[in-house]
Amino acid sequence: MKKNLNNYSNSAKTSAKTDVLLAVSNTEPLRDDYFHLMELFLLSIDLKKSSVDVYKRQLRGFVKWASKNKIVQPSRDDVLKYKEYLYSKDLSALTISSYIVVVRKFFAWMESSKIYPNVARDIKGMKRSRGFRKDTLTIDQIKLILFGIELSESRDLRDFALINLLVRTGLRTIEIARSNLSDIRQKGGESVLWIQGKGRDTKDEFVVLTKDTKTPIEKYLSSRPKNTKRDRSPIFMSHSSRNYGSKLTTRSISRIVKKRLVSVGIDNSRLTAHSLRHTAITLALKGGASIQEAQALGRHANINTTMIYAHNINRIENAPENKIDKLLETLKM
Repeated sequence: MKKNLNNYSNSAKTSAKTDVLLAVSNTEPLRDDYFHLMELFLLSIDLKKSSVDVYKRQLRGFVKWASKNKIVQPSRDDVLKYKEYLYSKDLSALTISSYIVVVRKFFAWMESSKIYPNVARDIKGMKRSRGFRKDTLTIDQIKLILFGIELSESRDLRDFALINLLVRTGLRTIEIARSNLSDIRQKGGESVLWIQGKGRDTKDEFVVLTKDTKTPIEKYLSSRPKNTKRDRSPIFMSHSSRNYGSKLTTRSISRIVKKRLVSVGIDNSRLTAHSLRHTAITLALKGGASIQEAQALGRHANINTTMIYAHNINRIENAPENKIDKLLETLKM
């Protein structure tokens, strides 16, 4: 790619913003123009660091793939081949689409910077499946996992309180990872947990902590040393010797949930920490919550997202297949 890009864009590179060029010149030498251009592109993005990190991780996939395949003059067909490569990795439609979006932005930036033509224009991601892919837990499975935790140590009390909170509130792992003790407050006579939701910059949403949700949290907190009970301390902390007292990461939370599921014989790749969020919203609807109430619980920006849950419940509980069976009940098989 270096030879062809040089023919196309030498003058454009020299006219790039001075501060961007200075920033790149201070880094270690890049292996080739793909990596060089990727860094320039990332420096041009006006987003939060966490978002830029996601872009970098996703774009690096394309950059590595193109470099490995020695594609020196990328074309539209090459981007389509990369899309096929992602599909062959058995990634979800949502994941593939997010990777393609970043590639499109990368080539759009190169064209606007007069570096290289936008060969990824109008290339679409994968169609998202209707509904959600993760399964939900049954009430029996919830009982199995919670009653399967022996509440003998502080770590066990933490895991019980954590999973119980996920099942009863539908919180995302990132929302739990960001939660401190000071976020537990009173509102309208009820205990609530203020959270920093998905895509938010502040803690401006909350979930209600019912007695059955809050009591296990209090038991866990009472088992911790006094110096870990300060207002700015995390609600759920690490108990490992390496980083004792620090906040749990989203990966750690997912690992805890998966470990507890497997420990009681629920070893299913479609059941994860995020499945507990689906479970909470599904249980709310089954328990009589309105669509609007379930939307508030899940904090869905679009009510159509909540409607998917209602549709899935209705599809099972009012399955027309059962009505066919009733008409054919005299048919001997």
